[in-house]
Amino acid sequence: RDVSSQAPMALNGRLPNKNIFLTFMSVLLFAHCSKSGIRSVSSFGFSPILKTYSSRAAAEAQSSTFLRRTSYRMMSSRSIDQNGNAETSTTTTTTMTASVPPTARREEDRYILAGKLAETEPNYLAPDGKPLARQSDSSPNALLDPPVKVSDPYGWLRDESRTVPEVLEHLNNENAYTEHLTAHLSDLRSDIYQEMLAGIKETDYTVPVQNGEWLYYSRTFEGKSYKSMCRAPLKDGWEELAKQWDGSMDSPILPGEVAYLDVNELAEGKSYCATGQVRPSPSHNVLAYSADFTGNEVCQIFVKDINTGEIIDHDETLECYGQLQWGADDKTIFYLKMDSEKRPYQLYRHVIGNDEPDELLYQEDNALYWVGLSKSFDDKYIFVSSRSKESAEVHFLDLTDSNAKLQCVAERRKKVLYSVRHRAGSWFITTNVGGTPNMRLMVSPAVANSEDSWKDMVDQNGNVMFNGGYERAISGFTSFESHSVASGREGGLPQIWVVSYASETTSDVTDFVQLSFEEDAYDVGLGGNSMYNADHVVIAYDSLVTPLSSIKIPLDSPTDLSKRTVLKEQEVPGYNRSDYSCERTTVKSRDGSADIPVSIVYRKDVEEKIKSGEAVPAHLYGYGSYGACMEASFRSTRRALLDRGMVYVIAHVRGGGEMGRQWYEEPNGAKYLCKQNTFNDFVDVAKWMIDDRKITTPNQLSCEGRSAGGLLIGASINQAPELFKMALLGVPFVDVVCTMIDATIPLTVVEWEEWGNPNEEKFHKCMMEYSPINNVKDGATYPSCLLTGGLHDPRVQYWEPAKFAAELRHKQGSSSGPVAVKIDMAAGHFSASDRYVPHHIAHSCPPFLFTFYCALFLTFSQSSLASLFTARFSDTST
Repeated sequence: RDVSSQAPMALNGRLPNKNIFLTFMSVLLFAHCSKSGIRSVSSFGFSPILKTYSSRAAAEAQSSTFLRRTSYRMMSSRSIDQNGNAETSTTTTTTMTASVPPTARREEDRYILAGKLAETEPNYLAPDGKPLARQSDSSPNALLDPPVKVSDPYGWLRDESRTVPEVLEHLNNENAYTEHLTAHLSDLRSDIYQEMLAGIKETDYTVPVQNGEWLYYSRTFEGKSYKSMCRAPLKDGWEELAKQWDGSMDSPILPGEVAYLDVNELAEGKSYCATGQVRPSPSHNVLAYSADFTGNEVCQIFVKDINTGEIIDHDETLECYGQLQWGADDKTIFYLKMDSEKRPYQLYRHVIGNDEPDELLYQEDNALYWVGLSKSFDDKYIFVSSRSKESAEVHFLDLTDSNAKLQCVAERRKKVLYSVRHRAGSWFITTNVGGTPNMRLMVSPAVANSEDSWKDMVDQNGNVMFNGGYERAISGFTSFESHSVASGREGGLPQIWVVSYASETTSDVTDFVQLSFEEDAYDVGLGGNSMYNADHVVIAYDSLVTPLSSIKIPLDSPTDLSKRTVLKEQEVPGYNRSDYSCERTTVKSRDGSADIPVSIVYRKDVEEKIKSGEAVPAHLYGYGSYGACMEASFRSTRRALLDRGMVYVIAHVRGGGEMGRQWYEEPNGAKYLCKQNTFNDFVDVAKWMIDDRKITTPNQLSCEGRSAGGLLIGASINQAPELFKMALLGVPFVDVVCTMIDATIPLTVVEWEEWGNPNEEKFHKCMMEYSPINNVKDGATYPSCLLTGGLHDPRVQYWEPAKFAAELRHKQGSSSGPVAVKIDMAAGHFSASDRYVPHHIAHSCPPFLFTFYCALFLTFSQSSLASLFTARFSDTST
């Protein structure tokens, strides 16, 4: 339900995942074509063609692209033909006609209870025999007493085992119906798939990142589904050598190249394979990595001798979280285990070759808190963070002392978040201590129980650098030996600042500068950086119209544009930047209290049509939860929409973090009791596009959101179904109240501090008023809807889209568009791991679903398929 761009497993929640962006849109939105009677849905899901350069949040190039909470499948195997169509060796038997929407059995007397349960209630006890938690121990709020019934007529679709025949039959029937609706799109799917594939460089490499005396990077090869992780000895002038690569599969990127982990080999015989963290040992002779082979984000750990290729340590019975870290030598590994709700809560130390049980170092028993594992950039400390949505506590272990024990940086305090970095004997702390709306940057001696010595960090003029105010927000801080680099936001856009110190042994600041860029709207963040003593920082930069570039910036002259070096720029075959334009504007919220940022991208010829008064098809995307930012970044596969005359719009609604944490937090953001602001903002932007800017019309407007963004779409189409022609809800969190009542469902307890707890009087009414499944309008005309899910999704369970689809069909008016469901029976929250599965292609890295485009095109067409294709090459409107 949460979004994390590249720091997977460090965050918990229902994610859209910027990498994955528009979801496993692999099924696609089928649409209702006006009154022509044409209906179409998109097709089977695909997986991503992985990004071909350093991910901007990755601290190491060898770190995985996975660490999030990922995918599954129930089919025994799947292959993708040359046209992007999915084939599976498993056949299913259905008892319905595929041309008829499945009708889920409705149990009108079925309900669940919100509030305080009596000991005589059937669900009073949890599976472990203890009373089921109804609220956190620290909550001051009253439970509903007596409890309140919440209708759950499709509750029978919930099957934790994923084995109940009636449930599986229903899901297969849903898939068959969706497949039937999209069957006529086969040729169009094939064309779009090939078009998207042609716009992606299949044989490519990521920017090499220095780590010790080695350069680490990964490669992708045409026809191969997974990446190959490589390294080469450090050599002077390697930047130019890499640029001289001839582009062939057989040629090394750098001299001495060795593939130390080929994920294609790791994935052999498996329907799913995603690496978690991949880390070379301190000597670079041994490799430790985690891998998920089911998509449920439960990993195994492997230790490999890089020189011989031999697996020297592996316990196939050990199930763990994806994060791991080396200790001070090649023998010690730290890792995390999860509880029954898939919450990381235990830290273990494992010694390779030791027959003794692994040592438990830390356990977090409070179910509100997730445990995270990291290492200081100078390799001196292991950090163990225990973090809820509103409070944090960090412990450290000194790796230079073999007898050291875990010590606490600062004990947890109510509503105080903090994270820690180390440099030159000091802690650098980002925190909201004192109740500041945004994070402050503070510094203290690197000792235990340091909270009383935290002081605001000041620049060379004595000014507080980040005071936690409304104007400037810090979100990350990386400390090199001679400098530090801060990332955050100002003016609604991501920013980077460079801090210079008087010496390598002091935290006295001599300079504090902000990097500048030419475009008005863009996305920027740190690229691959692994060397503590580096004299430069690598950043990643792109915009709606500018492909991603990795840029090397000298730390001693960061503002000198002439000294910046582009290490690699994304190659997008056939892309001409001059054909496109983008803009950033704002829309006033309905209550007048907020200016909602809006990012827009379109072809320039389409812009002229809009200026002349012609309405065009448009697609509106949003998320708006967890304080996550949906950046104005480049997506090559978006061209399939833009080149056919569509306008693509991102609504940066409240609940995200685009304008700082105040855009997310109460009282004016969109958390807890003000969550309705998220949905109101999205609807307000849609109305602005239609009534004020006159870009489009309701008959030409589609919308999309994934995970918690699916909640946004569900609530928005309930509020204003007349505004949209089509809606895509990817792995949507739409059964909010029933899910948040039940503490046995993964993420529920943790997220009581995100949405509120519907068992409590304070939150119940508010959550009932926006929960999509509880607010479908009787007899209203709804847009065509496609809902996707993964059978093994641990973040948003498969039954949420299935139940919401059934509720829509039951209540919506007869003039509504069709409702289609696509459940990937072998995937989880992030769908397939194979990059050639179509939904990956559709977003040049993350699952996007190319057939989604087919649906969009057909939705807005009043003419034949042929005219839709000619529209791409003609100025004539269709």
